[in-house]
Amino acid sequence: MIGLASFPERTLVDRAMALMLEGPCGADRLAREVMGLRQAPLAVAERLSVAMFAADPRVRQLEDGRWALVAEAQGSPLLEDCAFAVVDVETTGMRATGPDRVTDVAVVVLQGARRELVFESLVNPRAPIPPRIAALTGITAELVANAPEFEAIADQLLAALAGRVFVAHNARFDWGFLTAEVRRARALGLTGTRLCTVRLARRLLPQLESRSLDSLSYFFGLENRARHRAAGDALATAEVLERLLLIAREQGARTLADLEALHKKKVVPRSAFRVPRRGRSAHLRDGRQDFGKENAERGTRNVERWH
Repeated sequence: MIGLASFPERTLVDRAMALMLEGPCGADRLAREVMGLRQAPLAVAERLSVAMFAADPRVRQLEDGRWALVAEAQGSPLLEDCAFAVVDVETTGMRATGPDRVTDVAVVVLQGARRELVFESLVNPRAPIPPRIAALTGITAELVANAPEFEAIADQLLAALAGRVFVAHNARFDWGFLTAEVRRARALGLTGTRLCTVRLARRLLPQLESRSLDSLSYFFGLENRARHRAAGDALATAEVLERLLLIAREQGARTLADLEALHKKKVVPRSAFRVPRRGRSAHLRDGRQDFGKENAERGTRNVERWH
């Protein structure tokens, strides 16, 4: 699966997807091993497979009639052909599956020379916004009092994400909140390729002491005029991603699969690099001001903005 998609969460489909991870499957095998219909005629098995997968964006039917995951059916696209949906969310806290909710969300599309804010909305969380969060983001109960609830924006947001590679700074955080909100609002799950600019920066810029959004913006000479708001941070993350893609290409990445391989590559320890003392101090100062999302990964300082 390359671009993001939403889909009904069904046990049979999950089992079929797990089977197709091993390779393309014929309808007869799916009927036997997934549906438990060991004696089903081939014609029946084929009709059942069509009913199960025809509308599923993660699966394609190959010319020989077998069913395969989209990545296997289409191959990996070139980086210049990829559409990246760069996402940022602001929330009432850190617990996506608990009481915390999204208060602000934005999506920036990055594709080739295009960098465009395609979706932005405040969200009424119908939950208290802690004073420390309001002070950090500027999002107060009064500001979101007349904003739509997530259910009202869910379809627009899913349309902005559909078919695009999900990217965020500490993607696990943003993905976790959007997955939880979409599940509550539409009883849908999310699937697709997702990339994290923190992880990419760790692999492509191992000499840096901090890969927070503020530190990377400082490193690349970028300005974020709306820090700790979804649109400002999504635009900043998209600019950071542009720079990281250039570095990735210099290291030989040509396709999305190449980029994913870099994304998973083992990190070179920082001790392998010598950073001039002056540069070191600047990075440390910037990182301390940043309230980085990477700190949330270590479970520190709930008051921080997690990027």
